[in-house]
Amino acid sequence: MLKRLVTVLAALFIAASLAGCGYNSMQQQEEEVYGAWANLESALQRRADLIPNLVETVKGAAAHEKSTLTAVVEARAKATQTKLTPEMLTDKNALANFQAAQGALSSALSRLMVVVERYPDLKANQNFLALQHQLEGTENRINVARQRYNEAVKTFNYSIRKFPNSLTNSLLLHLERKEFFEAEPGAKTAPKVNFGSES
Repeated sequence: MLKRLVTVLAALFIAASLAGCGYNSMQQQEEEVYGAWANLESALQRRADLIPNLVETVKGAAAHEKSTLTAVVEARAKATQTKLTPEMLTDKNALANFQAAQGALSSALSRLMVVVERYPDLKANQNFLALQHQLEGTENRINVARQRYNEAVKTFNYSIRKFPNSLTNSLLLHLERKEFFEAEPGAKTAPKVNFGSES
C-alpha cells in the first residue's frame, strides 16, 4: 500500500513538474510570433499591391513628375524582393535590411503625396482619392501589425528567459530570441512638407 502511494505521488510530482516547465507554452508563443509576422507581411503586401494603381492614376495628371513616380516604382520593387521568412526573425541584419526596404518605400510614397498637393485636378479625381484613402488605411494596419508583432516577440523572448522555461529551452527546445521590428532611423523627426509656397 505504501509503495503504491509513493508511486502515485511520484507520478503526480512528475506530471506537475512537466506542466510547469513551459514546453508547450513556449512553442505556442513562438507560433504567435510567426502569426503576427504573417499579419504584418499581409499588410505590407496590401500596400505593395495598391501602389501600381496609385502610380498609374498620378501618371496621367502629373506626367512630368517622372522621377518621383520612378522612385516609387523602384522602391516598391526592392521592398517586394526583400524577403524575410519566419526562420530569419532571429537575424538582426536580415530584419534591418527588410525594414530599410520598407522604409524606402514609405519615404517614396511620402514624396509622392507631397507632389500630388501641387495638382488640384488630381486631388479631385475620385480614383485617386479612393486609392489615397486605401493607402492611409493600409498604413494604419501596418502600424497596428508592427505593434502586435513586437508584443508577441516581447512575450516570447521573456518566456524563453524565465525559469523554469529557460531550463526547458536550453535542454529540449533550443528556441532563439526573436528580433523586434524597430522604428526607422529619423522616425522621431517630423517630415518637412512644402505645398509649393516658396520662401
